[in-house]
Amino acid sequence: MASQAGERKQEANSKLKYISLAVLVVQNASLILSIRYVRTLPGDRFFTTSAVVMAEILKLLTCLLIIILQKRCNLKQTVLFLCDSIFVQYKDTLKMAVPSLIYTLQNNLQYVAISNLPAATFQVTYQLKILTTALFSVLMLRKSLSRMQWVSLLLLFAGVAIVQVQQEGQKESASDSTDQNYSVGLVAVVISCLSSGFAGVYFEKILKGSSASVWVRNVQLGLFGTTLGLLGMWWNDGAQVAVQGFFFGYTPMVWSVILNQAFGGLLVAVVVKYADNILKGFATSFSIVVSTVMSVYLFAFHVDPVFAGGSAMVIGAVYMYSLPKAVSPSSSLSSPSSSSLGSSEVMGGGNGTDGASDMDSFLPNPEKEKGC
Repeated sequence: MASQAGERKQEANSKLKYISLAVLVVQNASLILSIRYVRTLPGDRFFTTSAVVMAEILKLLTCLLIIILQKRCNLKQTVLFLCDSIFVQYKDTLKMAVPSLIYTLQNNLQYVAISNLPAATFQVTYQLKILTTALFSVLMLRKSLSRMQWVSLLLLFAGVAIVQVQQEGQKESASDSTDQNYSVGLVAVVISCLSSGFAGVYFEKILKGSSASVWVRNVQLGLFGTTLGLLGMWWNDGAQVAVQGFFFGYTPMVWSVILNQAFGGLLVAVVVKYADNILKGFATSFSIVVSTVMSVYLFAFHVDPVFAGGSAMVIGAVYMYSLPKAVSPSSSLSSPSSSSLGSSEVMGGGNGTDGASDMDSFLPNPEKEKGC
């Protein structure tokens, strides 16, 4: 009986891994493609600053809901807990102002980048966040990289450089629209990668020096992010929003993009519980292929041998970097954690980490159902 139960559990875990792979690929590719699609459609354009604010609000509400569930739906206990965590310990809360500012900037820059770059080019170039995160991990957290990881980072940089040289040579600056600028998109994605790397490592450093849960941290980030997002919207689009409204240009497709941003990262956090780092690396690589193929059909994107070669180098580098590091148990903690390799993987758009222990307390246990 025990052996049969073990086999069934192993079979279930195997299925969950494949499901996790599919979800990771779909989430990674769909967000980029959908943003590119809504930003190139004719007609009224929604304000990207308002979309960033809306995604922050939804993420904030989601994290509050999770905390309520963790408190067994005891609202009084939840309110007291949040007041203590956010307002009484205000010095701890203020630490989140820096990453929140960077994440808000990053989320706005992603819209700028995707609006000015072909989806496939953005997807390939955005993998530079792995390079920046690794370098910031070494500098700020004193983490070590294996020889294979250093080689993969060099391969990653070379692959992105080849893609950029090819794109510049082909002058594929999103010629389907006259208001798109390839240089602006490239600068935006590079700054976004730098901000993603720094903010992710900074956030990880804060988490390691604090007992606060990842969900409380995300509530703190959400409060700052919503406030900073509103200020950014007022500064950039305030006059137009006042005349046309916050939800101007919102369509069902735009809402799907916002929901993907807000909940996509949380969904990834759930499925990553059943996936390993190699699977995540494979999913990221495969999503680049999916984005490229879909770009050919949706946006008439042209793939030539140079672009294919550069993309293949990036895909190989991502997979190589995700391979386990052969070290002794005593030094295993020195390898860069997956939480810092994709600051946008968990809560969508930036603010998150792996939070394994917190995820364990949130996810339903098939052997012990928990309810309100």
